[in-house]
Amino acid sequence: MSSATSVTTTAAPNPMLDWALYLAGLGWPVFPLRPGTKRQPAVKDWENRASTDPVRIRRCWTADRWNIGVATGPAGLVVVDLDAPKDGDHGPDGAAALAALAAERGGPLPATFTVATPSGGRHWYYRCPPGVRLRNTQGQVCAHVDTRAGGGYVVGPGSVTAEGGYELLDERAPAELPAWLVQASSVRPAAANSAPLEIRSASPTAYGSAALRGEVQRVRDAQPGTYNAVLSSAAYTIGRKVGAGLIDHTSARAELIAAGETLIGSAHWPPHAREVARVVDAGLAKGASNPVRRKDAA
Repeated sequence: MSSATSVTTTAAPNPMLDWALYLAGLGWPVFPLRPGTKRQPAVKDWENRASTDPVRIRRCWTADRWNIGVATGPAGLVVVDLDAPKDGDHGPDGAAALAALAAERGGPLPATFTVATPSGGRHWYYRCPPGVRLRNTQGQVCAHVDTRAGGGYVVGPGSVTAEGGYELLDERAPAELPAWLVQASSVRPAAANSAPLEIRSASPTAYGSAALRGEVQRVRDAQPGTYNAVLSSAAYTIGRKVGAGLIDHTSARAELIAAGETLIGSAHWPPHAREVARVVDAGLAKGASNPVRRKDAA
């Protein structure tokens, strides 16, 4: 008699899936980025579609070796992105610049969950304090330091690009973002008033608020190939109402930028947050120079 030989098959290793499940297990919603990339979400409306559901995650990451995006706003995180200087840049790197600012402010920089980036930088993950709402910033805190919060995402550990991989260095639970850093990464009036004209300050009216909501949604729903035109048009439309005192400039700018940043990484435009802010500021300034008449807005 010949004895039967049993054959056992095992699934091929899938480290991307393992990392996605690990991050979701920490309570951080994840979504797929196109393989080998860091600025190309594989799904639209990624902030709302990001998930911690292991069934959805397994189904998604079994289909391809997606990189991993962590939606920082829904995760309740503020990630401090410390960059290394690029070629030709001068001054300290992000970590040194932030340490100097911390010493000046007299505030601590607690050790926290840390990921190394392929470019030699670091991602420090902090918990957003209860009741605080922060948005993304770029170079606002100090040189070579950006933050990702509401409306943003970071590339999760385990992801791989042509430059290299994102490596988990410290897996301790994220510390709470220090109060002085909350203040430093909040929207600044000086930045909000960067348009080259004086805009009258007024509390938003019901009409203005509804108009802003509509234009923000129009930006978020824009189709590939129309992103630049739609964002510019929306900023101009809202700028006319800002100029009439119907909408607060700071709120309008923040909401439009947040909506524009949801388009980053798809259809080749916008390439980064600086370009989003530039288009929004230009549109608001142009619109404010041609304000609507109050009676037309009634």
